[in-house]
Amino acid sequence: MKTIGLIGGMSWESSAIYYRLFNEAVRAELGGLHSARLVMWSVDFDDIARQQAEGDWEASGRLLADAAAALERAGADAILLATNTMHKVSDAITGAISVPFLHLADVTAEAVKASGANKPLVLATRYTMEQRFYLDRLERAGLQPLVPEQADRDTVHRIIYDELCRGVVKAGSREALLAIIAREAAKGADGVILGCTELGMILAAGDGPLPVFDTTRLHVAAGVAYALNLNA
Repeated sequence: MKTIGLIGGMSWESSAIYYRLFNEAVRAELGGLHSARLVMWSVDFDDIARQQAEGDWEASGRLLADAAAALERAGADAILLATNTMHKVSDAITGAISVPFLHLADVTAEAVKASGANKPLVLATRYTMEQRFYLDRLERAGLQPLVPEQADRDTVHRIIYDELCRGVVKAGSREALLAIIAREAAKGADGVILGCTELGMILAAGDGPLPVFDTTRLHVAAGVAYALNLNA
């Protein structure tokens, strides 16, 4: 089994889910008392969130590149960044390591295409929905990603930062997200990418009228496949 290096803490709520899912998946594959070989570097999200708000992506890139390099030195055979938004600085990370970096958008695009969907709605932080780093990656994979209208983007962003990242899950917020999905389905969306690792806390497959692609679960599955050489 290879060792996975996980950069987490953004937020720790979803990083805890990554840890649990990794270990559940390895146990399901290998049985017995098997668990995942993981090395985690968990950052202080307050620092990252402040840099996001200030637009200081260069500082965040340096911080996460240093974390990735430290994980490689600790024995990681591949690196996963347990957040969609911070894939904006993925080039800084890949430039600091010599082991593979399993890009979350690539893993997600592969799953969406395999399902036959082509116009997935991306629900995520404002940065991921409004900047091009993530949407362009999906487009290069052959998809036509959609994002909600401005007011709905503001709602999704607020739910993520003010609630989910703080461990708060509200029924009213879930209904608000489902209403957004329904509106976009009527406009032609044929799937929903949960493009924030916390969104799986409030939405799941079977919720709403469209197929749901949980990026956290997809990322973990790719990491486990790599660690256990399941695609050989």
